[in-house]
Amino acid sequence: MTKKLIGMKLISLFSLMIVLLMVGGCKNSSKQDAGQEDVIAQKVKEFAKVKLTTDMSQLDENQKQMLSLMFDAADIMDDIFWQEAYGDKEALLTSLKTQADRDFAMINYGPWERLNGNKPFVEGIGPKPKGANFYPQDMTEQEFNDWNDSTKTSQYTMIRRDKDGKLQSIPYHEYFKDKIEKAASLIRQAAELAEDLGLKKYLELRAEALLTDNYYDSDMAWLDMKNNTIDFVVGPIENYEDQLFGYKTSHEAFILVKDKVWSQRLAKFAALLPDLQRALPCPPEYKSEMPGSDSDLNAYDVLYYAGDCNAGSKTIAINLPNDERVRAAKGSRKLQLKNAMRAKFDKILVPISDLLIAPDQRSHIKFDAFFENTMFHEVAHGLGLGNTIDGKSTVREALKDTYTSIEEGKADILGLWVITKLHEMGELSGEDLMDNYVTFMAGIFRSVRFGAASAHGKANMIRFYYFEQQGAFTRDAETGTYRVDFDKMKKAMTTLSDELLKIQGDGNYAAAAKLIKENGYIRPELQSDLDRISAAGIPKDIVFEQGKAVLGLK
Repeated sequence: MTKKLIGMKLISLFSLMIVLLMVGGCKNSSKQDAGQEDVIAQKVKEFAKVKLTTDMSQLDENQKQMLSLMFDAADIMDDIFWQEAYGDKEALLTSLKTQADRDFAMINYGPWERLNGNKPFVEGIGPKPKGANFYPQDMTEQEFNDWNDSTKTSQYTMIRRDKDGKLQSIPYHEYFKDKIEKAASLIRQAAELAEDLGLKKYLELRAEALLTDNYYDSDMAWLDMKNNTIDFVVGPIENYEDQLFGYKTSHEAFILVKDKVWSQRLAKFAALLPDLQRALPCPPEYKSEMPGSDSDLNAYDVLYYAGDCNAGSKTIAINLPNDERVRAAKGSRKLQLKNAMRAKFDKILVPISDLLIAPDQRSHIKFDAFFENTMFHEVAHGLGLGNTIDGKSTVREALKDTYTSIEEGKADILGLWVITKLHEMGELSGEDLMDNYVTFMAGIFRSVRFGAASAHGKANMIRFYYFEQQGAFTRDAETGTYRVDFDKMKKAMTTLSDELLKIQGDGNYAAAAKLIKENGYIRPELQSDLDRISAAGIPKDIVFEQGKAVLGLK
């Protein structure tokens, strides 16, 4: 055989090998892509679908037209939140290959998995910026701290670079100008249809607030509303998304219809807030502020979540306003989102309890206890101090990025203390307090699944390990089930409430950061139990079928 012929055969053999490798590589790549698609599709299924409706027969035509306008304004809040949390929504969705990827991005408002430590689930995407999209991605904390600008810590500004590369602070109403003006116009149209004078005034002032970033008057008007059937929470409100400094608030919206029967049952508790403040389990200087006497409690059917409140885990109760000045003058409103709450109880909490709570204590898992635990969590947000005891700053400003985790932790544990105190006062007599304690314990497993990227998740981790250290529960190694020790949990509840109230009152950032660092993560044994929850196919949270079409609106 000639050298030329041998060389040709070798070349042919080499080419064949390359083709086979390429085909094999394609097959492996296809398998990897398919595997990734299956993983994401399964993650989407971890969110149980819930349809948001109410009895529409109780609403007249004017009210239905109002709702339609509110839906349109809420959609604008949703668009703005996408920009705050990520950036260009359409560019991201267009770049994704599968419907599962797009669905998961919509749940998470970006390419990072909110209930899994904000891990990226899209190839080529790096870690989520701690400051989301509120700040330039190349900005350092030192650069921000060295920058002399009086509005840089405002809740209502975006931080960007000017043409010379220097930092600048741009008010929301200017940065999102076109969207804000459109939303304000829609809200004003809704106000024209409002027959309830309190609602009309609030909507008019809220539209103006969006155009100026001054929310004080509209917050005061919102608390003045007493007889409205429809409610609309709208604007930049919570600061969970800014995990860099905790300064910037995110846009969101809730559309609500009041459940008047349940609201009447709750009305009496608002008047007890001053007594509860005076009785807090902490030294006098940490309860020196008195909550406003105009607070109220109401139950609602929620019809729409938009923006921040719809991202990842879904809120089932609201305590607003956040403005310490408004709270001092008038108090706050605690809104229980009864239909969403019921969905989480039935689809998530009960199955978790059947898996992790000791069999003889499962009879204590009750919706009324879950409702009370959630409601008094919101009540507890209004207790304690809004300003540090030295008077130098608000608690929010002093605790910076740790504030939301400490505040949620305080509200959780202090809410259980409130329920216990109300039992002692005879205001919740006739009910078994053990129902609240066991349901509270089961609730920790539900909320800790939100992960370390969530303020609520970290708050539950801190409480779980505190309870463990204090013997508030025991775990049966053979069955993997948990048993509440009532007396030890009651004691732990009181001491943890005292600790968190002091951290807030002192504005002790170092103590807050230390508590989160040492306990704000999931250890192996707890993770193994959370893995059992996932393996059992129990949903991680809920996702909504919502909007005009669901309600038959135009």
